[in-house]
Amino acid sequence: MSPPVAVPRFAREVRTSATLAAPLVLGHLSTGLIGFVDSVIAGHHGTRTLAAVAVGTALFWLPMMVPMGTLMALPPTVSQLDGAGRRDEIGPVFRQALWLSIGLGVVLFAFLSLVTFALAPMGIAVDIRPGAIAFLHGIRWGVPALTLYLCMRYLSDGLHWTLPTMVLGFGGLLVLVPLGYALTWGIGGLPELGAGGLGLASATMMWAQAIAFAVYLLRSRRFASLRLFSHFEAPRIEVLRDLLRTGLPIGVTVLMEGGLFIVTALLIGRLGGIEVAAHQIAINVASLCFMIPFGLAEATTVRVGHALGRGDGDAVRRAAFAGYVLMFGTQAVSGVLLLFGNHALAGLYTADGTVAALAATLLWYAAAFQFPDGVQVLSAGALRGLGDTRRPMLLAAFAYWGVGMPLGAGLGLGLGWGPQGMWIGLIVGLTTAAILLSRRFLRSSRSIPMQAATVAPVSGAP
Repeated sequence: MSPPVAVPRFAREVRTSATLAAPLVLGHLSTGLIGFVDSVIAGHHGTRTLAAVAVGTALFWLPMMVPMGTLMALPPTVSQLDGAGRRDEIGPVFRQALWLSIGLGVVLFAFLSLVTFALAPMGIAVDIRPGAIAFLHGIRWGVPALTLYLCMRYLSDGLHWTLPTMVLGFGGLLVLVPLGYALTWGIGGLPELGAGGLGLASATMMWAQAIAFAVYLLRSRRFASLRLFSHFEAPRIEVLRDLLRTGLPIGVTVLMEGGLFIVTALLIGRLGGIEVAAHQIAINVASLCFMIPFGLAEATTVRVGHALGRGDGDAVRRAAFAGYVLMFGTQAVSGVLLLFGNHALAGLYTADGTVAALAATLLWYAAAFQFPDGVQVLSAGALRGLGDTRRPMLLAAFAYWGVGMPLGAGLGLGLGWGPQGMWIGLIVGLTTAAILLSRRFLRSSRSIPMQAATVAPVSGAP
């Protein structure tokens, strides 16, 4: 392929990827804004409420990473089938994925019902525990709805239709903001439930989103030919096994990264309410920034998977590198914002000067890992598009838990550096993951012929 041809093709790929990713990014930002809304409402209700929501949110999202990541097997599976012209197979795969999402939702509901008994053994401060328990008892009722919503969303994303993710994401905020504020503060005759009110409001929002997405899929002409809900279909072990074979390594990989941040929050929970509240503010801002490369990574997964389904190795690499270009641009903006706007951002969450000052310091550390975080999540997304999920899982486990967590715990708790030491561990862990996963993709993509004859459905690469 000569340069005059290659450059226009790459430019078109960048535009296509950006168009696909924009609703995904906005949809993820709406998800991140859920944490922002919870943190702002809780922060103005009181430092203890904010600390309780921080611990409760950590204990909710830590196990949630597994079903969320496992269901990420659906976009590359669907995009490969679509690219290979096998659309008649999408409906059956989706119906099996629904069974998988129901099972994962039930397991997670049971986990959240039991994990509250572990707060004392974890060493969570006594004054934080009641609010954290109330938050978990409320939000657990929305878990089955969330897993069903993710299944429907990943189907739509895998078919290059990402607008519903954005619309329903922001639509959920219209439910959460007024209801969360009313239940937290006790407005309009409702009881003042504090952190527990935010949990119940979040669960209500999850059910509203799931019901709305199901109605949309039933009525939309775009999905009519797929016959998604045409008939009842019992669970098929072989299909569920294939989805789990691809999805579980993704789920574990997502857990490895998300768990690094969440366990960091739980360890900081040993230090006291001010440290927990400051960390919650900083990590919420960093999470909002992360939603941008995360959306780009999902778009890259779909573009890479579609190219692989067509048997076009050159398009696979072009799709991935377009994602990298977009990611570097967005991460540069995030880094500048965190570096120079840290005090203003921290001030949005709390009027407590001590908490705000510590949070602003932590946001400087967040600025330092914007590029490594973007590289590692984009590389993981490109590898998912190839169906390469097992080796990246091991690489992520080593980077996050073999390097990042021991270093952060040693500096933060062992040497007494506090939250700053824990955040240094985050930076080093993410940088290690960025190096390992980007190298893995470069090696894996080079092994794909320029024009492959056939491509099998998604499966874990060795």
